[in-house]
Amino acid sequence: MNRDMRRRVVSAGALLATTALMMTGCAKATTNASGGDGGTLTLWTHAGGAPKEIALLKTAIADYNSSQQKYKVDLKSFPQEAYNGAVTAAATSKKLPCILDIDAPNVPAWAKAGFLAPLDLPADLVAKNLDSTKGIYNDKLYSIGYFEAALAIFAHKDALVQAGVRIPTVKQPWTAAEFDDALKKVKATGKYKTTFDLGTGDSGTEWWTYGYSPFLQSFGGDLIDRSGYKTAEGAINGDAAKKWAAWFRGLVDQGYTPAKSGVDAFADFSNGKSAMVWTGIWNSTGLDKVKDGVALPPPDFGKGPKIGGGSWQWGVSSNCANKAAAMDYLAYSLQPKYLSKIVTDSGNVPATDEAAQLSPGWQEGGPKRFFLEESAAFAELRPPTPGYPFLTTTFAKAAQDIIAGGDANAILDKAAADIDADLKANDYYGN
Repeated sequence: MNRDMRRRVVSAGALLATTALMMTGCAKATTNASGGDGGTLTLWTHAGGAPKEIALLKTAIADYNSSQQKYKVDLKSFPQEAYNGAVTAAATSKKLPCILDIDAPNVPAWAKAGFLAPLDLPADLVAKNLDSTKGIYNDKLYSIGYFEAALAIFAHKDALVQAGVRIPTVKQPWTAAEFDDALKKVKATGKYKTTFDLGTGDSGTEWWTYGYSPFLQSFGGDLIDRSGYKTAEGAINGDAAKKWAAWFRGLVDQGYTPAKSGVDAFADFSNGKSAMVWTGIWNSTGLDKVKDGVALPPPDFGKGPKIGGGSWQWGVSSNCANKAAAMDYLAYSLQPKYLSKIVTDSGNVPATDEAAQLSPGWQEGGPKRFFLEESAAFAELRPPTPGYPFLTTTFAKAAQDIIAGGDANAILDKAAADIDADLKANDYYGN
């Protein structure tokens, strides 16, 4: 997984220290002024290592500052590696900025801890955003994003055509049986070392959850029972989950994928080592350079195709002294021209159709439109619960052990027991 990927699905576990701090009450919001002095609003972002994204933020901020005289937004950027430490330190001293970006899976924990203020934004403005770009907890909006990421199967179209395999679409994805048949037929050609590269060479926790839990959900399982977020029993270790585990490891047993991929699975695909690879929009620029490259939706394993949803989003700290101004800036920054610019520069999915219409290639019928349609149809948010950090580390460990050939039933039963013990120990995180 390249650096862009890490920026967009950075491990929620990496922010576990901050989350734990908040869950124990050490970082409860106070009424102290925060985020700037007087009419100044401080904005923090983790995107310090992404110059194009920083340039866009600077443009939006400069435009906002010049559009009115009452408030001024002041940008402070951090390299991703330093962001967690900065947020943790600020939470401890109750000096968080007014406006800050947040990885979507962490929003519930931050909201439950009283860390974030519900967003007071125009309803018609919020309604324009993809559902997966909204951070909602207890029926309240706490964050909103400028873009979305998207997973897909990147394939050599020639490999499928020569094997007599149908090219799937968002409206007509492969069934589980069709996908299995496609794997058999492509492997039988003997042209590719790897039939379907899962990208398991990445050891980062969140890739394993973001990348592989959608398959589990398509089978009908999940990381937790979402009806109450109080147990994982039957969700992560039920019959559907066990069918997913058998399929997941079966890809290795049948010789379709290695138990551990190379360091850069997309590069191996580009170089013709694999016929298909499970990756995402961050590699779409590279896909454009593969002469027969095509992006395809995931198969439907029974409960509909699924891809991971929820990327970096923006929120307002609850102890911001100028919440109304912070909301005003966020609303201003959600203009289509800014969303279009960040999409054009970063290659991510536009958060709104208005932004898509302004972005080359994203209009109806455009070459990138697939990712927007796929996100709208198939994006599944990672479980929106304050207990997510433990869920993701537990699932990632289970998936790694399963793909390595461990006893799937025992692994999943242990995962369910561990999650339930954590839920009980933390009073079910308020659910």
